[in-house]
Amino acid sequence: MFSRLIYRNAKRSRKENLIYFATLVTAVASFYIILSLGRQDVILFLKEFESDSIDKLLSKMPIVYLFALFLLFFLILFANRYQLNRRSKEFGLYLMLGMRKERLVFQLLAEGLITSVLALIGGILIGGFLAEIISLTVSKLVGQGIIGHQTSLSVGAIFFTIIGFLFIQFIALAILGGRLFNQEVYQLLYEQTDKKQNMGHFKGNVLHILVGSVLLGVAYWIILYHFMDFAGLLLFVALALGSLGTIFFIRGFGKLLGLLASLSERKSTKGLHTFTLRQFQENIANRSTSVAVTSILITLSIILIANGASTILTSGNNLYNRNSSIYDFTVNGNNQKVEDFLTSKKMSPYVEDLNLLEMGRMRHQGERLEDGMPLSFVDWSKLREQIIMALPSNYKDQILSGKMQNYEINSENPEALNLFGVLETDTTTPYLIPESSYNGLLEAIGEKPLNLHSDEIALYFNPDFMPMDHPDSMPVLDHILEKAAKEGQSLISINDQAIYIRPSIPMRGLVADRSVRIFSAFIVPDPMFEQILDTETYVSYWNFRIPQKLQDQQGLMKPMMEARELLKSSGSEFESYLQNFGRQLFYVVAGSYTVLYMGFLFLIIACTVLGLQFLTQMKQTGQRYVTLSILGAKRNQMKKSMHRQVLWTFLLPMSLACVSGAVGIRAMISFVIIYIENQALLYPIAFTFACIVIVTMAIYGVAVARSADHEIDKLRWKPNID
Repeated sequence: MFSRLIYRNAKRSRKENLIYFATLVTAVASFYIILSLGRQDVILFLKEFESDSIDKLLSKMPIVYLFALFLLFFLILFANRYQLNRRSKEFGLYLMLGMRKERLVFQLLAEGLITSVLALIGGILIGGFLAEIISLTVSKLVGQGIIGHQTSLSVGAIFFTIIGFLFIQFIALAILGGRLFNQEVYQLLYEQTDKKQNMGHFKGNVLHILVGSVLLGVAYWIILYHFMDFAGLLLFVALALGSLGTIFFIRGFGKLLGLLASLSERKSTKGLHTFTLRQFQENIANRSTSVAVTSILITLSIILIANGASTILTSGNNLYNRNSSIYDFTVNGNNQKVEDFLTSKKMSPYVEDLNLLEMGRMRHQGERLEDGMPLSFVDWSKLREQIIMALPSNYKDQILSGKMQNYEINSENPEALNLFGVLETDTTTPYLIPESSYNGLLEAIGEKPLNLHSDEIALYFNPDFMPMDHPDSMPVLDHILEKAAKEGQSLISINDQAIYIRPSIPMRGLVADRSVRIFSAFIVPDPMFEQILDTETYVSYWNFRIPQKLQDQQGLMKPMMEARELLKSSGSEFESYLQNFGRQLFYVVAGSYTVLYMGFLFLIIACTVLGLQFLTQMKQTGQRYVTLSILGAKRNQMKKSMHRQVLWTFLLPMSLACVSGAVGIRAMISFVIIYIENQALLYPIAFTFACIVIVTMAIYGVAVARSADHEIDKLRWKPNID
């Protein structure tokens, strides 16, 4: 009999408080997803290339898990307190009928256990399904067949999800059970509404709003203009000021809501306008701190979702960006064994555009300058003069006056400054690439060979390290070289021999990943390469691509994995585009999984708190609706009033959060913490962020409204309610 009572009460509680139960299921699912990350295909794939980084990422997951448990504990405590308040009379009747308090507390814990077990079952099933979807989606993203997909069910994730969730549920119920144990029967039978709060004086409430507005304004100013000052310490000051400002503003605004009712022209009961405003005012004013906290949580949610989504979009667009990368594999060495293996029967199906890359430093004379630097073969003074002339005046003056000694190469600099900095550093003993090696690269991309004359070279700038808008175009350099070509002018000399520079050549990455880390080089005719090369610096690499026909049949990644296994079996040192791809994919995972997880968790907690807070107030003020029915109010009128209250309850914290979130996102974009490469996508992406938050809150708002409708429907026995 007792067990049947426990089961029936647990079932009824889930039906009457579906919002809370759905949030528990969502929390369990999110716990499982974050804990099972190590079993997902994307992580298994990345461990092949970024094992150290992946281990560091996974080592931080328990911290994220514990922080999420900490947040969920307070949500469960708040929600269960609402449940106990709802059932106060029921518990009082149990005690009146002779049930001992110990047995009542045990009943409460047993009901909570049943609800928790069902939430765990539903959450783990949903979490497992979503983990599979995420894993398969990423597999599709990186190329179908990249990994032999295996079920990512994680026994460890299930275990820690169950243990952690049951632990915080037990602690919360034990705390509330102790509170129930200490209450007397009359306190349970005659539940009291919250004491009416002092709405304060008009001047005091206006002062609260002004103080809140000033604090928010200062926080916004710090974030927009001093985001990274003092190593980011001011950010914490801004967060503290913004949080205090939100609390003061909502507290003052909530208490002044009564003015809207008193100033309204519709002071009658028409549409229950005044009643609606008074209910809304009481709900906000009496719980202003918790409403402010939900607004702060929504703000953090907006910023985190924006950050995580921008990471996915920006990095995701770059995953397949092969503008500068040509080759899929680079094998070290120029011995006959390497060449024989790459052209062997078992390897040749995976090899196309095989090309030998040779390179090294230019020889220098034995004499040295007073500062110890080698005397250079290269005289590029004429080219140097032309580049300086192309600089903006402020940079030109610094260089001519000798004030600029160090050169930082970055995308924020003018092209001419980056050119000058690279050549000033590299032309003492520049890297050399023979024309035949680079012609092999050009052939792979369908470009014409260089066909350099004996007194002609081409300047190469590595697009992987040299900022440029497009690897086929450097406008400033091209203009200088084209002008010199028309005039037949030599801008550079090597060992006192006039050398002409070929303008406008395509520039691509020399190797598959990072084995050649240079900014610039001279592409020279093969005889010149042999004459002026410092043989001690000579290195060579074999580059090749996966055949296009094989890519069309199987995709890129599967044959790359097969070729990689063959190369490993040969014992050759090599690198592949998979390493570059895996590195970028790791940035997507590390930069998005955690922040998106926390963003959605904050949003769900904020919505649940708002919903349960509204339902708590409605339960405590239920007799007012009974009074309205006696006075002649119709059920539809009361429902419309309640729907407006729900709308305003969610809109108030969300409106302030949208303003704060927009300021935060704007600052993060300005300081390149959130980066959208395609600026045309900025507004659609911002709209998408807003829709995600609005839709989530709308779902919770509708659920709260339906629960409140159910409460009003219980009033049908009143004579005038229909």
